[in-house]
Amino acid sequence: MMKIAGLAYVVAETTDLNRWKSYAEGVLGMMTAPSPDGGLYIRMDERQFRFAIQAGARDAYVVSGWEVTTQADFEEALAALRQAGVEVVLGDAALCRLRCVQQVAGFSDPSGNRHEVVWGFRSDFAHFASPVGVSRFVTGNIGMGHTVLPAAAFQETVDFFTQVMGFGLSDLFNFQPAGADGPTLPIHFFHCNNGRHHSLALAGFPVPSGCVHVMVEVEGMPEVGRALDRMHAHKVQQTATLGQHTNDKVISFYMQSPSNFDIEYGYGGAVVDWSEHITHEFTRVSLWGHDFSVGQKTQNDEKA
Repeated sequence: MMKIAGLAYVVAETTDLNRWKSYAEGVLGMMTAPSPDGGLYIRMDERQFRFAIQAGARDAYVVSGWEVTTQADFEEALAALRQAGVEVVLGDAALCRLRCVQQVAGFSDPSGNRHEVVWGFRSDFAHFASPVGVSRFVTGNIGMGHTVLPAAAFQETVDFFTQVMGFGLSDLFNFQPAGADGPTLPIHFFHCNNGRHHSLALAGFPVPSGCVHVMVEVEGMPEVGRALDRMHAHKVQQTATLGQHTNDKVISFYMQSPSNFDIEYGYGGAVVDWSEHITHEFTRVSLWGHDFSVGQKTQNDEKA
């Protein structure tokens, strides 16, 4: 199995690079720079980018980038994918330069989500200096945060991540959007080789943008509050109110990104000792807050 160290980056497509630049700098509090393909690098720590935004004909999530720590682990990852019958495309020198890595390989999971596995990041050692004064984002050896992806072929995709990519099940939730008598939509949460409660979640329903949300984490509640203020000032659509999750304990709010997936902006994420963790099903998404109807209310108001 693969030895995934964490979520290294995400790639998104946009019809409006300037909108993403304004959102990244003015709302998220991240740095931006042009990328070699004419797109945008978004920086939140010492890495040259954590979000790579490419110009295109749609607004959508494109790729999840997963990191392994050594070349040997990269070769093991390739072997695991090929043994599982997965088509793997090794990136050429241009893609390696674009991703700022030594090697990159692309592949799809059974639900059609695109992924890349990489090793050996190039660093320019530039200091992260938020344009709006965010002190720092929580990244390092637990990755940039987490991503939540649609999985129409749910069980096959779960098996792929646990049996091929080496993820472990953290916990699970059975979502019933229409109430107790309605259909159950599974959402499972997975960890990799770090202490972050989950680096990946799989949702058993389609998502037009290709991603439910990406979570980024800051180091204190004041940073979350200031981001809420910036969201309102920039008239960004909020998709969930402030709240605290039951499983990873993150205190956060949600807002829409320019590529139509949500950004969860929070702090206080659990770092888990997996030798002591008990996997469970939780029946409440949040201990308090997180009203996800606010985004629907905004959309309905705009249509009225």
